[in-house]
This record gives sequence, C-alpha cells and structure tokens, in this order.
Amino acid sequence: MKLVFAGTPATAARTLQALLAGPHEVVAVLTRTDAPVGRKRVLTPSPTAQVAEAAGIPVIKANKVDEAVADQLKATGAELGIIVAYGALLKNFALEALPLGWANLHYSLLPKWRGAAPVQNSIMAGDTETGVTMFKLDEGMDTGPIYGVVPTVIQPGETSGRLLERLTELGITLMNQVLPELEAGITKPTPQIANADLPLAAKPTRELAAIDWNRSARELERLILAMNPEPMAHTRIGEDSFRILDAVSLGRAEGETTPGTLRLEPKRVLVECGEGTLLQLKTVQPAGKNPMPALDWARGAAGKVSQLG
Repeated sequence: MKLVFAGTPATAARTLQALLAGPHEVVAVLTRTDAPVGRKRVLTPSPTAQVAEAAGIPVIKANKVDEAVADQLKATGAELGIIVAYGALLKNFALEALPLGWANLHYSLLPKWRGAAPVQNSIMAGDTETGVTMFKLDEGMDTGPIYGVVPTVIQPGETSGRLLERLTELGITLMNQVLPELEAGITKPTPQIANADLPLAAKPTRELAAIDWNRSARELERLILAMNPEPMAHTRIGEDSFRILDAVSLGRAEGETTPGTLRLEPKRVLVECGEGTLLQLKTVQPAGKNPMPALDWARGAAGKVSQLG
C-alpha cells in the first residue's frame, strides 16, 4: 500500500522509521517547516524531515495544509495517510485528498485527553493508566472513529519523556496491526463515545511549569514528572532560575513547615510543601549548568541556600 506520512517531532520520526522498515511504500512525507533550534537559533529540519531526506523520500514542508498542499498529497498516488503529531488540523479537502483518508496515532485512550499534550496532562492529573489510540481522522479535535487501542499502566516516577518513548513503541505495534486490515478492507472504525465534560490536553506553558511550593508534594511530584523534558518544572533561588527534573513526594512532615524551605540531610534533599508535606529532590539543574543529582548540588550549596521560590 502506498502511504503518505505526516509528523514533526522525534516520536513521529521514530514511527516513520518503523514504517520504512515494513512492507508498505511511503511515497511522501508531510512535516512542518524548518524551525530555529539551539541558542544560535539555527534553522533546522524537523526530526521527521531528517529521516525522510536520509531515505530519499520527497518531503512537503508546510505549517498548514491548504488546497495547494492537498493537491500535492493527492498527486503522490498514496491511498492512505498516517499522521503522528504533525501539529495542525486537516480540513475536509485535505482529508479527502487520499482515497482511504488519514489514520492518526494519538497517545491517550480516547476520548480522554484529546488535544496537543495528552501525555503531560495524564501525568499531571495523576492518571494510573493511559495508552495509544489509532483512529480515522476527521475535522474535529481527535474526535474520529477508532480503529484500535493499546492500554498501558503509568509507572511510578515515570516522566513524560520516558512514557512517550514507551507509547511510541506501542503505537508502532498498533499501527502494524491495523494497516493490513485497512489494506484488506476488513476493519471498520468504532465511533467514539461523546463526552463534552472531558478536558482537552492543552500544551503546557512555562508559566504552568512554575512551581508553587504552597501546593502539596504529591501535586508537585506530578507536575515535575509531567514537565520533563519540556518545558521543565522550575523555581527560583534568589534571582536565578532553578530546574527540578525528578522528585518524589514523601507524605507529611513532623512539626511545622514553611513551603519552599530546604532541608539538607546527609543522604536526602527535601523541600517543605503545602499541606505540611515533603518533596525529595532527585535531579536538578541550576542555571547555566548541566543536570545533576540533587545531593551533589546540595553538598556544593551547603549553608548558602535555605529557601526556594
């Protein structure tokens, strides 16, 4: 079967690599335009574009699919489109450009967590289960009928980055199961159960990633794990920004506490949080430095820092 693949970030690039190793022919790749990367803001092709170019596959770079781009897709002769985190909604003329339409891999158990950042929102909400859904794309926000799902348990201490890596591999497995059925015409998608009360998975902002030490340690653990690797949970030490990459909640402290107060112990670095709870810092990144174990940082900062935020 001839396919068009649409995607942009590293997860999409990994899925494209799996497609290229399979029996189907990827005749074109759609991705977003080159974007500035790094401190020098060098214009750089997306990870998906880099995989496609290395494989000699024609690449269409566009931040939205207008009628001209849809005509390019139609001219490829592809029967089906596979889309993974492309970064833009497709209108009907684009959905209808390919005979079998588009199949989307989404990293949640739809209809829960429709939107741009399902993994981060799932961890922040304290969900214990998530998964991958493959569905037929329509004009809505992840509202199309479902071809299949693969559930998985969210592991304790799992960051968004680690969970996304697992979900990417599960998505590849699901895609490889569904594609032969689509090619043979023996699968029909099942309509999603409508639920207007479910929140959308909005992309986290740097403001959302700012740590408020008045929140409980349990909430802050979820926030820190969800924000890793992007946009990273952060607080302040004086005038300097200070990232926290990994932490674990320890429950209630004994005695009175003041949110944001550091407790430097011989083998642990603790912060007092809201509701009288304690958070153990595991990995941190001071301004201008590489990530490091919190204990190593604390030994160097002993006596110099007593309060965060």
